[in-house]
Amino acid sequence: MISSPTFADFARSVYPFLALEPFHEAYYRVLEAFARGQIRRLIVTMPPQHGKSTGSSTLLPAYLLGLDPDLRVAVASYSAALASKFNRRVQRIIDSEEYAAFFPATTLKQGGKPAGYLRTADEAEIVGRRGGILSVGREGSLTGNRVDCFILDDLYKDAMEANSPLVRENCWEWYTSVVKTRMHNASRELIVFTRWHDEDLIGELMRRERVDALCSWSQLEQPTDGWLHLNFEALKSSAASEIDPRERGEALWEAQHGASLLASKRRLDPVRFECMYQGHPSAREGLLYGEQFAEYDLLPHDIVRRGNYTDTADTGDDYLCSFCYAVDTDGMVYITDVVYTREPMEVTEELVAAMLRDTDTREAQIESNNGGRGFARAVQRLAPSVRVGWFHQHGNKEARILSNSATVLHLVRFPNGWRQRWPELYAHLTTYQRLFRANRWHDAPDALTGVVEREAPDATRARLKGVRFL
Repeated sequence: MISSPTFADFARSVYPFLALEPFHEAYYRVLEAFARGQIRRLIVTMPPQHGKSTGSSTLLPAYLLGLDPDLRVAVASYSAALASKFNRRVQRIIDSEEYAAFFPATTLKQGGKPAGYLRTADEAEIVGRRGGILSVGREGSLTGNRVDCFILDDLYKDAMEANSPLVRENCWEWYTSVVKTRMHNASRELIVFTRWHDEDLIGELMRRERVDALCSWSQLEQPTDGWLHLNFEALKSSAASEIDPRERGEALWEAQHGASLLASKRRLDPVRFECMYQGHPSAREGLLYGEQFAEYDLLPHDIVRRGNYTDTADTGDDYLCSFCYAVDTDGMVYITDVVYTREPMEVTEELVAAMLRDTDTREAQIESNNGGRGFARAVQRLAPSVRVGWFHQHGNKEARILSNSATVLHLVRFPNGWRQRWPELYAHLTTYQRLFRANRWHDAPDALTGVVEREAPDATRARLKGVRFL
């Protein structure tokens, strides 16, 4: 080996057309750590059409064999045809002049090479060494093959396969009875997926083994027996990190899949978007509300009260959730408008005040254990015709949400089209799980519970208890 390039430099050399975005640079740096043995078990989740397979299943195997021609690399996918396609691409890279300039010791059988060396679309051996690359489809056989490095790329073809319990079970069975039996103490595993389902292979591994989120570069220097998980969200929603320093709301690849395009996809199917594009699938079983919320076309004529309930964000990762609603003579609660955002308080004060004015709301109650009084004063100044009060919530959040869930479903109605109008709210409510600690955000169920606590028929007379009006 004449030189040992970084993985990013290697990729640019053998694929001169490759244009690497900042997230690609980070992705390739992590893949290089995997190639050099700093990481033994790595999971990468990324939205569709963002270049994950180019890095993991085409460029990486060639790079691995350049660093160590004795390595046995296997690439698996949902079909043998796709896996073979990756294999042929790897072989073309190894045959190139650019590759030979970096790794002259790694060559494949050509016409004049010894006949004992194998080279097909599914398997190729490095001449004069013990290494090579083989490809296999999900549920395919690997009998007699040892594997030093396994790359599992998209083991589910589409949502239909991932939603099939039989396919998921067969995939897990194949992983445990075929993939794992071909590996030894020093073997490495890379799983790179677009998430389709909470109970896919990655979900099963997360339930059974230790999986740590990969957020800082220092983690690459710390050996672990568990998995490291790098998740690239299409629209940044988690806190910024060293590896993904984007601000919230920024697209992963704005030039190719911009924020406005992604927002339109989220409106079409918020739950699927959270799974495929954000890497946050929700369990299908054990949902608290699911998709059972009632909807309405027009408000009834017998509206007796218009109100608002606002829960300001306690931390930087929380959402401000503000519901404007109307109550009819039967006590049914009709949500009329919502502010659900993680924007800073100077922005949300204006948003909530404007919503109160636009919905002709006369009374607003601000719940917060962190700055609620200051927020209430600002809203009162911006919406002087609204009676604004604030109060401290003393009840246990988990107990309140769980015990009021049936009442929420019975009393609350959302306007038709709320799935498209407030996609994040829709996703967070309809995927909220009964197991409290399994949920990432509690803000929407907490605020909706607050509305019901104030407006339920048996609590109407006490709805202003504890509220201090400005």
